[in-house]
Amino acid sequence: MHKIVYLPLDERPSNWKFPATLFECDTMHIVTPKRLGDKRHGADWADIRAFLVDACADAEGLVLSLDMLLYGGLIPSRIHDSSKEELLQRLDLLKVLREENPDLLIYGFQHILRCHVGGDPAEEPDYWSTWGEAIYRLGVARHRYIRGDQSAKDDAMEVESTIPDDVLEDFLFRRTTNHQLNIEVLNAVHRGVIDFLLIPQDDAAPLGYTALDQSKLRMVIREKSLQGQVMCYPSRDEAGLTLLARMRNCLEKRNPAVFILYAAIEAPTSVPMQEDRPMGETVRYQVLASGCHMSSDAEHADFALAVSAPGRNMTHAAVQPRLDPDYDVGRGLTPFFVDICHLMDQNKPVSICDNAYLNGGDLELLDMLDVSERLMEVAGYAGCSTSASTMGNAIAQGVQYLYDREHRKHRNCLVRRYVLDCGYGSIVRWATVRDDLPRMGLNYFDTGEANDIVARCVERRLNAFVQDYMPSIAGHMQIKDVRLPWKRMEDLDLEVAYT
Repeated sequence: MHKIVYLPLDERPSNWKFPATLFECDTMHIVTPKRLGDKRHGADWADIRAFLVDACADAEGLVLSLDMLLYGGLIPSRIHDSSKEELLQRLDLLKVLREENPDLLIYGFQHILRCHVGGDPAEEPDYWSTWGEAIYRLGVARHRYIRGDQSAKDDAMEVESTIPDDVLEDFLFRRTTNHQLNIEVLNAVHRGVIDFLLIPQDDAAPLGYTALDQSKLRMVIREKSLQGQVMCYPSRDEAGLTLLARMRNCLEKRNPAVFILYAAIEAPTSVPMQEDRPMGETVRYQVLASGCHMSSDAEHADFALAVSAPGRNMTHAAVQPRLDPDYDVGRGLTPFFVDICHLMDQNKPVSICDNAYLNGGDLELLDMLDVSERLMEVAGYAGCSTSASTMGNAIAQGVQYLYDREHRKHRNCLVRRYVLDCGYGSIVRWATVRDDLPRMGLNYFDTGEANDIVARCVERRLNAFVQDYMPSIAGHMQIKDVRLPWKRMEDLDLEVAYT
């Protein structure tokens, strides 16, 4: 059995538990830390070091988040006060691991620090709720100026004058430090310490600080000829899954062919919400990063990735159902579903990338799967957060299905995604926010204890969802252990068993 060490991005179940559960199998044993941090409180560096030194001694592969290694997690990477020197000492651990285990295959991922205009203020520095929007606009104005828009210089000066000096200094210190560590990690790839690296863009946008940093990193990648070992594209929470899929393909000595089936003809040229490039480009990168390759021929592909996105404007999952020409006219959901069924009838595995909406699954597509009793016949399903994260989830499931096919773990992972993505993401989250939280004196970013009264409300609503939206398999499903791990409505943890 191949031993693979996995250091996740943070302690959220989508990053820690689900990837390890999906890829744990008879031929690949996934070893993860026993404990990590808690949102703003990063994992203890001594614990991380001890775990990696011990676990990697006899391992064949290591998949790790550089954000966890350096900062203790994703949120700590945005609020830390560590010096460059301290962070470089932590990065040197990878060189030690390589020296002690020369054959260790090391895949890593490290984010470009985001500059987000909205979201949970608890994920950013304390001043973000007051000055975050101005800092974001400053980054956009500076980027415009660098690209040749002379009028942006005055815009930047005007915005900068409104931001306190100490606030901007703190933000730029951390941004500069994190960018320097991005470059040092690229140097580690160049020296052969890291075999393959992903640089995910968290909440990517075409303009701003994040896009600027990305362009600088691309110059380093070109200068060092690292294009075959480093990939940079919009993503976040699926990077661990992508690299575990790549690890599995490497160990199996396979490079699976993936056929892409789109629901909308224009989907490959559309730019999804919170991303910076056409969807078709991100699909190509996601497939390649997972250790697969694209195939234009469905017959000779190892599996198909069915992409449900609309042809033009994507919207939020919470607005379903509604009449919208981008979904109802510019997208052929019925022929798309017929093609999915045809492929499955030809014994072609199909993993569904349900990126029709942001932050939730397509309820009409779910209904089609249920009515036709196909819910448990697909190789994978994801409809989670951004389009890119959904892609990575669906591709990883497709890869794992190639090797292990149908078994109890596959079924449990599949129904878990239906419940999380369609049930919680598209319906239950927003119904709870609208109808339950106000009478409890709580809100989206404050739900009380992780497994308290709000979690019980969510559990009741999810059970009702299963009965209403998935009656073909409702009698085989059991939902338990529902928790809100970061005590907010953004993330949900649960166990779903299919019997």
